Amino acid sequence: MPTPPASMTEQLPARTAAVWAALDPLVGAGSTLRVLDVGGGSGMFAVPLARLGHDVTVVDPSADALATLRRRADTDGVGARVHGVQGDGDLLHEVLPAVDDASAGYDLALCHYVLEVVDDPAVTLREIARALRPGGQVSVATVNRAGAVLARAVAGHPVEALALLEDRDPAPGRARPARRRFSPDDLLALVAGAALTPGPWRGVSVVAELLEGMSGADPQAVRALEVALAEASPYRDVATGLHVLAARA
Repeated sequence: MPTPPASMTEQLPARTAAVWAALDPLVGAGSTLRVLDVGGGSGMFAVPLARLGHDVTVVDPSADALATLRRRADTDGVGARVHGVQGDGDLLHEVLPAVDDASAGYDLALCHYVLEVVDDPAVTLREIARALRPGGQVSVATVNRAGAVLARAVAGHPVEALALLEDRDPAPGRARPARRRFSPDDLLALVAGAALTPGPWRGVSVVAELLEGMSGADPQAVRALEVALAEASPYRDVATGLHVLAARA
């Protein structure tokens, strides 16, 4: 397995720093992992993980996203370690090979910003849990309702902010269904419903998106601040996203 860099957190976008900081102890430990990335078709996480030497299977419903994944993996020289499968997260049992031995399941699964748009978040998370080996872990990231409320408010849309606060569609006349937003309690309840044991929840992108457009902001300093704020209330409570690592018994 290739020697991993000191920390993926130091190389990738600051807005994902908290997620990578949580994953670093797993993916940088030196052993090759079987990774399942549900809904990660463009390869934002799959390709960096493959660069670390891990074997990554990406399940995504979009053929275009999987084509982008293939180009990105081939360009980075990790095409042999990245496998794209077209399918839905709530139907993993139909698109992944059946295994008779539970220990042959995946070591790590990613479910990043998927639960907002699937038909049934609980079913999707249960499907992912079943694909893990005993002791395997899933990284779940979602949109944080509190962060979405504040974002709409500071953008000058108080009516939409109130709708989000009350868990209503901020634009009920739209043709496309509204994306879900989650509170930490919502996320932890979904995890528990999938018979997974969660670690501490984190805030994702507490300040990174606010600082992205500002010249002079040192990216390393922003990443360090993100990691420091990720598990600290009240800062994590108003982050753009939520993240938790949870394990299958």
